[in-house]
Amino acid sequence: MAPTDEKDQQLESVRVENDGTHLTTQQGVRVDHTDDSLRAGSRGPTLLEDFHAREKITHFDHERIPERVVHARGAGAYGHFQPYDSWLAEFTAAEFLTDPAVTTPVFVRFSTVAGSRGSADTVRDVRGFATKFYTRQGNYDLVGNNMPVFFIQDGIKFPDFVHAVKPEPHNEIPQAQSAHDTLWDFVALQPETMHMIMWLMSDRALPRSYRMMQGFGVHTFRLVNAEGRGTFVKLHWKPLLGTHSLVWDETQKIAGKDPDFNRRDLWEAIESGAFPEWELGVQLVSEDDEHSLGFDLLDATKIIPEEQVPVRPVGRMVLDRNPDNFFAETEQVAFHTANVVPGIDFTNDPLLQARNFSYLDTQLLRLGGPNFAHIPVNRPVAPVHDNQRDGFQQQRIHRGRTSYTKNTLGGGCPVTAGEFPEVFAHYQEKVEGRKIRERSASFQDFYSQATLFFNSMTPPEKEHIVAALRFELGKVDHVEIRAAVVDQLNHVDHDLAVLVAQGIGVPAPTEPATPNHGRSSPALSQLTAPVATAKTRKIAVLVADGVDGKGTRRLVAALRENGAIPELLAPVDGKVRSANDEDLKADRAINTMASVLYDAVVVPCGPDSVAALSQDGYALHFVTEAFKHGKAIGAFGAGIELLRKAGLGETRFATDEDIVTDLGVVTASAAEDSLSPKYFETLVAQIAQHRAWDRDTSSIPA
Repeated sequence: MAPTDEKDQQLESVRVENDGTHLTTQQGVRVDHTDDSLRAGSRGPTLLEDFHAREKITHFDHERIPERVVHARGAGAYGHFQPYDSWLAEFTAAEFLTDPAVTTPVFVRFSTVAGSRGSADTVRDVRGFATKFYTRQGNYDLVGNNMPVFFIQDGIKFPDFVHAVKPEPHNEIPQAQSAHDTLWDFVALQPETMHMIMWLMSDRALPRSYRMMQGFGVHTFRLVNAEGRGTFVKLHWKPLLGTHSLVWDETQKIAGKDPDFNRRDLWEAIESGAFPEWELGVQLVSEDDEHSLGFDLLDATKIIPEEQVPVRPVGRMVLDRNPDNFFAETEQVAFHTANVVPGIDFTNDPLLQARNFSYLDTQLLRLGGPNFAHIPVNRPVAPVHDNQRDGFQQQRIHRGRTSYTKNTLGGGCPVTAGEFPEVFAHYQEKVEGRKIRERSASFQDFYSQATLFFNSMTPPEKEHIVAALRFELGKVDHVEIRAAVVDQLNHVDHDLAVLVAQGIGVPAPTEPATPNHGRSSPALSQLTAPVATAKTRKIAVLVADGVDGKGTRRLVAALRENGAIPELLAPVDGKVRSANDEDLKADRAINTMASVLYDAVVVPCGPDSVAALSQDGYALHFVTEAFKHGKAIGAFGAGIELLRKAGLGETRFATDEDIVTDLGVVTASAAEDSLSPKYFETLVAQIAQHRAWDRDTSSIPA
């Protein structure tokens, strides 16, 4: 039986359907009434013997388990991973990475880091990207983030960092935000944070979708081949839809309009059959080259620039099934960096070493004891035979007299037998040294890669980083902390430090603290080589009575043909009557939605429709806001008039039946049957570009 089928069968055995069943207690006893407690008379006291009421209320009282200290808010999905070929077998004995005939089931959980379970999806934050591979050799967990580095170098600082970024303890404010004094006080005093701070202040902290987000293993791990030879490795997830982000103004508005934006997006994509896909890639470094890269491979605040070591593709992951129950699966899934299989091992990265302790310790508290691996979402497909017994939530009935090794009464079983790679064997590495609390001198370069990241950004991305730093530090009450952060930024880039200082009311540095080395890595920018596709982009089509029905239908068909998701928004929910007396179904009322929930907006022809929309301030704001956020805007025929009414600056519009594209605004003067197919091709091409970053919006009203 294939592992994917085996995992599905395993989960099927614990699924419960209530259709056509009778209400019972947890002991299976049928209940005739569940709306009133057992009383001594209709107005008398409730009786203690009402076991059904007691059981029902007691279970409710204990429904919630402690949320994760970090990564509390998440969304998850099932899928599978399959390697392209077997080339990686030269470097690892891990079967699921090297045998293209093996399809491995996976469960992936995406998450924010700082906020509680009830916080919004679109806050500025790191995103977790944790993958559980149910391999035939046991479970392997790749517990990563959407950023390839971290704030600190040694896990002993993790409690300090999390305490600093969490809501301040005296008033539990702010929720899911890094814009406050304690975080930036920590940053100002810990220069090792500066590289990660550049990532956090960039657009990477505002992903458009979990489906459009990279993932990284963060640490340098070690692959071990069948002969026992080790190779250092960095692990990368690359989304096939490309890596795209929201803009800061959008994220704040989405948090109010739809705080479940990313969670909903993932769920709806899978339900609609638009299965998200990622490619797993690796950067490999031989042990002989460990010290030749110019930085320490064990430092989790460093990347390996792709110009030095290219990312080589290994295989593809597809997420194709949503969980049946959020709590049972997404909330109870337990990841652990130390869940490895033969062929994958650790390095001496001090942050990774601490995570290997911390994750197990965390699950023991959250999930009620040592038997959390019995929860269906955590169970491996590989057979489990061990001497672990009893404990809270024990789900197995062990038979036999022995629960120890070695034994004769149980025939010596379970027996330790076999050699690597059939069994896991820790990589043999010579380790010696004095017991000291001291960091290697090779960890002391705190700024060069922060500078590399900033140098690699395009002008719009740099502008966003400056704006983010101004916003964050503008929320800091203590001016001396603002000034101290600017001093740190002056080691990264002098111009950056000056621009930030000018926006937050502190003196700008006059000279760079550290000269900018001038190096860059184009792979670090999301805009240098974007993936251009309109697939799964959500398009708002603004309509009202009198709309061009034929043109609208052609528009919708063209968008769907290219994988986009058009939705018709009208002044009121229900149907609109087209100019040729057709009924068109409005998907939603425009005032229940917002432009920030869409990737583009199109206004079809129809003089009466446009006249009605022009009288609707919400519709005008919808177009204006989308324009300010750099989104593709389309209009044809009379629809152009709504763009004029919205005051879209100097944008040039089509006349005389031509097609004009001006900084992502695509217009055609024609309508209905005379509208050229080329218009739809041009519009789709602009939607695929995601944003028109060069658009000047300074003259557009807010």
